Amino acid sequence: MSFAFTSRLPLSRHATDRDGEARSTPGLLDTLQADAGTRVLALRRGSALMAATGPVRLRLLAPDRVPAGEFRLYLGRSLAEQVAEPVGTPLVAAVLTDQEAMALEPDESLWAPLRQVATTLSDRDAGLFTETVGVVNWHASHAHCPRCGTATLVENAGWTRRCPDCGGQVFPRTDPAVIVLITDADDRILLGSNALWEGNRYSLLAGFVEPGESLEAAVIREMFEESGLRVTDPVYLGSQPWPFPASIMFGFTARLADGQAPAALLPDGEEILDLRWFSRDELRASGDAIILPGRSSIARAIIEHWLGEPLDFGPDEAHGWR
Repeated sequence: MSFAFTSRLPLSRHATDRDGEARSTPGLLDTLQADAGTRVLALRRGSALMAATGPVRLRLLAPDRVPAGEFRLYLGRSLAEQVAEPVGTPLVAAVLTDQEAMALEPDESLWAPLRQVATTLSDRDAGLFTETVGVVNWHASHAHCPRCGTATLVENAGWTRRCPDCGGQVFPRTDPAVIVLITDADDRILLGSNALWEGNRYSLLAGFVEPGESLEAAVIREMFEESGLRVTDPVYLGSQPWPFPASIMFGFTARLADGQAPAALLPDGEEILDLRWFSRDELRASGDAIILPGRSSIARAIIEHWLGEPLDFGPDEAHGWR
């Protein structure tokens, strides 16, 4: 497989030093707010403010141009030279209310979700946007202490929540999941259709890693649970964050175990409703008859890696998935 795999993972790109040591600096966000050289990523309901002209890019603003917002998050320092933004530029995200966002930019078309623009953003912007969405989604689900239920306080420039009652601290977490390209003896791949999707939408099989389980063990268990087939020889390809809301996808290949008949498919009937084997020629010829993963997904990259070439069809990126 000569077709590059890691270069096909748009959400794994980055050109920012997250500068973790600086997060605990007292008054860091206030200091950066007063620094005219700081640049702010404005976020509204998971969508970021985009430049109105030129190539697809984030519109990063000086801090005095952005409303206060619900809270701010220190993202780090840029490692990429940008127009009027030298290397080392401090970067902050501001989560805005609807009213604040519309006051800043009333044109709805200039607020874009990550999956819509992921493949066209620069490395720096893709990494910033992914980092922001992941941390903001974590905040949304950790507003209260998991021990006592008290409302938590945001600290460390947006990277910690502390309970004022019991003193417990909560840090951002990511849920690991495996996503697997299964091949049979004829080098066909297995694709499945999820119960939540349209009937002609297919992707690789995937599932979450359980506590105390290795990635490789999760591959074998999840593939059996979703397809009824035993697989073997899981081989790791690469990973991509998927902050929708809080996952990182570990890409694997695996092959059908000896003695397993490819036709002995048994979709679980709850999550997976249909399973189909595809040869390369069948996949190329499928065209619009099936909907494949969006170009921002690791599933798309794994399929194209197996195919040996990019696919020239797929869903609108606004509906990209996994």
